[in-house]
Amino acid sequence: MALVEGESDQLALEALARRRGRDLSDEGVSVVPMGGSKNIARFLARYGPGGLDLRLAGLCDAGEEGDFRRALERAGAGAGAELDRLGMERLGFFVCEADLEDELIRALGVDAVKQVLAEMGELGPFLTLQRQPAWSGRPEPDQLRRFLGTNSGRKSRAAPRLVDALDPERVPRPLDRVLEFVRGAT
Repeated sequence: MALVEGESDQLALEALARRRGRDLSDEGVSVVPMGGSKNIARFLARYGPGGLDLRLAGLCDAGEEGDFRRALERAGAGAGAELDRLGMERLGFFVCEADLEDELIRALGVDAVKQVLAEMGELGPFLTLQRQPAWSGRPEPDQLRRFLGTNSGRKSRAAPRLVDALDPERVPRPLDRVLEFVRGAT
């Protein structure tokens, strides 16, 4: 089971699995959006060693790494030592810098992301955001990250499309690694 912060993370992982010819359901793998990083402790208690004892993995944003780390430590992961990022990865929990959208924007490049937005009918609204005084002159990757999060559901609609647009050799490491970690999990 892969624990992720939200629906867009779930849809991105599922899209990458499909691109790789994997059927996560057939493999016995669920990707579960937790409704935010603050819920990780509850999900670890329910599905981890103290609960159903499932093999768990996870994906989080850099800003929520501490939530995941503390919950894993409290759940007994890491043999009593404070976990660092490498320790979290050994347990199957991977961190996006700064978030999944940032990872996808860097992997695709601004022009490819704008092409995806155009295909979604969202390029016009993005250009409007770029002209707003608060965002005018800021780097385009920052503008794109902001834009993806400004409309309810936009991240979820965009995530699988952005994954589908990726060059197979440029899949963001955290996305790639969490999917590999759950290979064959039951």
